Amino acid sequence: MVSALTVLLLSCWLAGHSGVWGEPSYPKPSISLLSPSWGVPLGGAVTVRCCGQNQSLQFVLNKEGRHVQSVNSDFLALFHINNVSQEHGGSYSCSYHSQSEPSAMSDPSDLMELVVRDPSLLRPSISLSPTGVTALGADATIRCQGQRRDGRFFLHKAGDLNPQRHMDPAGARAEFHIPTMGQQHGGNYSCSYQSRSEPFISSQPSNPVELVVAEPSYPKPSISLLSPSGGSPWGEP
Repeated sequence: MVSALTVLLLSCWLAGHSGVWGEPSYPKPSISLLSPSWGVPLGGAVTVRCCGQNQSLQFVLNKEGRHVQSVNSDFLALFHINNVSQEHGGSYSCSYHSQSEPSAMSDPSDLMELVVRDPSLLRPSISLSPTGVTALGADATIRCQGQRRDGRFFLHKAGDLNPQRHMDPAGARAEFHIPTMGQQHGGNYSCSYQSRSEPFISSQPSNPVELVVAEPSYPKPSISLLSPSGGSPWGEP
């Protein structure tokens, strides 16, 4: 059985060698957050992963240009942030250098956002239109209702690694339209919102709703009542 650490190291090595051989010795690292895409709860813990290329490296984690942590490691660094507070929300990047050559630093990684979920922001509500099973090729709308009129709404699909959709409505409700429904649109959805003045603080996600897409190759079932056609007596099964 391949361990999780082996998989992480292999993914870092592949990321570092996905370009053309003979590039500069310190290509910029990749950065990712080992947590759900819709935020980290207050008081929780989160791990930031930084993948480099080479052994005997020192990785540096920065938040908006300020040094946060350093870790000595080969290929991969895991930065652990415990007891997350609102101050931990923000944009992070990482870089690395050889432990023997601290002056030769790699370029910084792309920016990664850490969003903190604040329980004081009430959980939004979510609804589907139409309800029930949606036909292939039909349109659907997912509505998210929040508590603030200055919010940015985010739509999350369970298990989806693609970037989440967001919307800046004029009021406290956002409508996410899904035209031409396909099988890939089926699944569980939730939404959250953030204040535009505090972009790294998020509400708790809504309760999930399930979008069910009809499969035309399944013939529709039949239904009948196993009771007298004239009706059942009051109180009887």
